[in-house]
Amino acid sequence: MMFKVRSQESNMQVCWHARTMNFGRVGPLRHPKICPCSQIRSSFRQMQMNTAHNDNSRGSLIVLEGLDRSGKTSQSNRLVTFLKEKGLSVELWRFPDRSTSTGQMISAYLANESQLDDRAIHLLFSANRWEKRSLMESKVMSGTSLIIDRYSYSGVAFSAAKGLDVEWCKAPEVGLIAPDLVIYLDISAEKAAERGGYGTERYEQLEFQKKVAEHYQTLHDASWKIVDGGLPVETLEERIREIALGCILTCQKGKPLSKLWQAK
Repeated sequence: MMFKVRSQESNMQVCWHARTMNFGRVGPLRHPKICPCSQIRSSFRQMQMNTAHNDNSRGSLIVLEGLDRSGKTSQSNRLVTFLKEKGLSVELWRFPDRSTSTGQMISAYLANESQLDDRAIHLLFSANRWEKRSLMESKVMSGTSLIIDRYSYSGVAFSAAKGLDVEWCKAPEVGLIAPDLVIYLDISAEKAAERGGYGTERYEQLEFQKKVAEHYQTLHDASWKIVDGGLPVETLEERIREIALGCILTCQKGKPLSKLWQAK
C-alpha cells in the first residue's frame, strides 16, 4: 500500500510506505523518500523543453559493458523498450554487428567454426565498429539515442586478456565516437558462470573471464558508471534508467561529441 504526500515546502511528490508510519502518532512525517517515478517524470519534461529550445540538441551514445552473462543484453533491451514507450527516438545496437560480412566472420570465430590469429580477430572486431561509425554519428546528431551492447572497451579487454599489448589493442579504436556514458555491470566471473547458457561461445571460460575483468578495471574513465550487476533485475533496471536519463538530458543541452582515446 502506498500513500502520496505533498510537501508544503517543496511541493514535491514523495512516496511513503505504510509499514514505516506510526498511525498512533500525531505529527509531521519525517525523512520522506523521493519517489524515483517523480524524478523520471521531471526528467522527461526537461527533455521536451531541451528539444524544443536547443538547436544543438542531439541524441546520446550509451554503452553497456561487462563480462559475458553479466546481463548487458537483457538490460539493454529493457532500457530501449522503456525509452521508446516514453516517446524518445532510440535504437538498440550490438557489437559485433553480425549482419555485415565482417560480423559474419566474427560470428563463425566465436562459435568455434573457424580459427584466426588473435591479432587478426581483434582487427576484425575493430573494423566491425568502424564500418558503422558514419551511420552512428548521423543517428546521434539527428537526435536519435543509441543504446549499444558492447563497444571498443570489450575489444580491448578481451584481446588484452589473451596477452596482447593494451596500447596496441587501443590503437585501431582511436578516433571512433566516444560514448557519452558507459554503464558497466559489475559481477564476478563466478556468478556470471552460474547463469543460463554459459559456455556456448569461445570466450565463456571462467579463468579467461577473470582476466577480462582485470583489464576492464584499467579502462575506466570519467564516462563510466559502475552498477552492481548482482542486484535484482527490476532494481538494476531502475538504476540504469536513472543514469541513462541523466546522460540523455546532458546531450540534449548540446554536449559536443568527442573521439575515443584521442590525445588531448
